[in-house]
Amino acid sequence: MAVDVILGLQWGDEGKGKIVDYLAPQYDIVARFQGGPNAGHTLKFDGKKFVLHTIPSGIFREDLLNLIGNGVVIDPITLEKELLALESTGVSYQGRLLVARKAHLILPTHRYLDAASENAKGKAKIGSTLKGIGPTYMDKTGRNGLRVGDIEREGFLKKYNALKEKHLNLIRLYPDIDFDLAAEEERWMASLEKLKQLQTVEGEYFLNEQIKAGKKVLAEGAQGTMLDIDFGTYPYVTSSNTITAGVCTGLGIAPHLIKEVIGITKAYCTRVGSGPFPTELDNEDGEFLRKEGAEFGATTGRPRRCGWIDLPQVRYTVLLNGVTQLVVTKVDVLNKFKEIKLATKYQIGGEETTDLPFDICDVEITPVYEPHPGWEQSLDDVQTYDQLPTAVQTYLSRLEDYLEVPVSMVSTGPERRKLILKEATATV
Repeated sequence: MAVDVILGLQWGDEGKGKIVDYLAPQYDIVARFQGGPNAGHTLKFDGKKFVLHTIPSGIFREDLLNLIGNGVVIDPITLEKELLALESTGVSYQGRLLVARKAHLILPTHRYLDAASENAKGKAKIGSTLKGIGPTYMDKTGRNGLRVGDIEREGFLKKYNALKEKHLNLIRLYPDIDFDLAAEEERWMASLEKLKQLQTVEGEYFLNEQIKAGKKVLAEGAQGTMLDIDFGTYPYVTSSNTITAGVCTGLGIAPHLIKEVIGITKAYCTRVGSGPFPTELDNEDGEFLRKEGAEFGATTGRPRRCGWIDLPQVRYTVLLNGVTQLVVTKVDVLNKFKEIKLATKYQIGGEETTDLPFDICDVEITPVYEPHPGWEQSLDDVQTYDQLPTAVQTYLSRLEDYLEVPVSMVSTGPERRKLILKEATATV
């Protein structure tokens, strides 16, 4: 069979968790392919809210296998918290949650180093979540990281202590910060016992065997395309490849196995932390979007910056990912606007363009907006695409025309039931 991909087309927080949860019954396996506990995938159903940071969003579907792939970096402390939260709500995961042995581990000193480094940057902070993600990926590429498969091997503590000492030497280069390493290390070592209870696999062999046996796989991305280490707004990016290409390296599958690429965008735009944001609204409209959309980070709790949708930016990410169908989320957040705006071009140095510049962090960009009428009504009772107000359908049609990708689903609220399928393209 094939591998379908679901990922974010903006700066993260697009609502991927809910869409994965909805689509999951069409698949046999849901696999996370990159990122770490800096992700925050929020799901809401049965009157309860769940936030997943490491575990794939298919875990709430009892017939599915879920794989944490080799491209993910794992903090055992965070993972233990998630597992205990699942247990407290009666979700059974044993035998259904698998971990790739080649996935790298986040050590307490990775978080210590992350915090010390970010603190030393002062006003030049990149907006790190301080989860130790960057330092862990640095050790991965530096070829001295610790992996899940190392835990059961002889000499694990020796390797751990060597890496810890390396980190401490680096930390001495930075101003002192408050970090109780002894306490964090004790928690970390204890949390390894929970990780050891999970089934570990050679992820690449496991997935390819499953695909050969006819199983369908949904690859779940974290963060968003504009945070990709190569193609995002560098250096205000994450440390992994968040695009479709990252599926191959993050799971160990060949490119020809990828079929559908489901790209998710909000009906407006947000980002957390520092970095360029051409359509940011530093005014009453931006504050209204923040409040209506409850735009506060699921992982950090930080308020998100908000603005109108940036179509040149989304077209760029559609191009990078090979998106075949579009999911538009949080349309309901725009319910009360009399007029909605879409950025369709940039003005840079007196010239208009639809391309993102290489030096997007250093140039002044003025968005060129196209106004659209708002619908000024609730979407709570809307159950089919045809029932959407004409203004909503016109807005979505404009996105399709500009991006040259069909809309397959529209989310009108955080709950499972508030997802509208556009029948012509809603199957994968």
